[in-house]
Amino acid sequence: MNIERVTLRHVRVPLVEPFKISNGQVEVKDGILVSVHSGGLVGCGEASPMAGSFYSEDTPESTWDELSTNLIPNLLKQREGTLDALCDVIAASPCNPFARAGVETALWDLEAQMKQVPLCALLGSLPRPVESGFAAGIYPTHKQLLNAIECHLKEGYKRIKIKIAPGWDVRPLRHVRSAFGDFPLMVDANCAYGREDIPHLEQLEDFFLEMIEQPLPRDDLEGHALLASKIMTPICLDESAKDLETVRKAISMNACSIVNIKIQRVGGLRAAKKIHDLCDEEGVPVWAGTMPELGIGGAQTLHLATLGNFQFPTDVQASGRWFVDDIITPLIEVDKGFITIPEGVGNCYALNEEAVRRFLIQETEHHP
Repeated sequence: MNIERVTLRHVRVPLVEPFKISNGQVEVKDGILVSVHSGGLVGCGEASPMAGSFYSEDTPESTWDELSTNLIPNLLKQREGTLDALCDVIAASPCNPFARAGVETALWDLEAQMKQVPLCALLGSLPRPVESGFAAGIYPTHKQLLNAIECHLKEGYKRIKIKIAPGWDVRPLRHVRSAFGDFPLMVDANCAYGREDIPHLEQLEDFFLEMIEQPLPRDDLEGHALLASKIMTPICLDESAKDLETVRKAISMNACSIVNIKIQRVGGLRAAKKIHDLCDEEGVPVWAGTMPELGIGGAQTLHLATLGNFQFPTDVQASGRWFVDDIITPLIEVDKGFITIPEGVGNCYALNEEAVRRFLIQETEHHP
């Protein structure tokens, strides 16, 4: 491919409801759309850190700056090459993983369009319906949590995930189990607990969870291994699973038995596939998480989730679950708990330019 120019557009879409996790809350979704132009085709990716800095130190503003001043200029110096060679340029750039993911996934979309195949085929799989799970944030009351779950389960979601934090764990789980019985259930702590909380976390065994996602700080693999040795419930790593070598180390330490792979967190599709393949070789099942991204990032996660070792429902949900509108056409829809990728090439979802204009914050174009 020969890159002719790169367009960046920062959009901000209001959420249907505030989304609260253990260490912060957002009411809008920021996304940076990366469009790479080559030979009459346009590959589209998304750089999608959360607003603020409560999930990571990277923000939409810092990611925009890194894209504009570092990563895209470096890429345009190379400009021409194979997908793998251009991914090497991106991987070598000293940028945050969100910035790398935005540009790299745009190149994957472009390559798939050039080869006239859907993105999943480029990754080595075939299109198939992807199971979707409902994710619930932290609500002001248990009743609001149950109402949200009940409302959305009508769409057929295949499992429930609830966010937990100290003071919001055992009681909401008790309410959810009482209301919905033995429905597949998991929890996500977003690093909210410490090793001193392990005796408390052992109480979660009573709820027969599919997994406990990222209970301890991201750098505490030893703590996760200690917790895993004390409970039967599988431990899933999310924030800790930042790159291939860390995942390899975590598996060798028995710090996890499941891995959540997020394209944005690991810096793109190539790294995500390598982590998938490693986990497959080691017999560790994976699933595909989200930030959540807007529709482009969501679509690319769906393609990734068609790979064989993705054994749990993805966090990609219907566009209408999160956003007052989305920036893609068609919208992502859940039918009887599954999302079906439309027929097409590349992402298989196109940008809705009218929606992009409506939510646009800033735009810039970069040339060689």
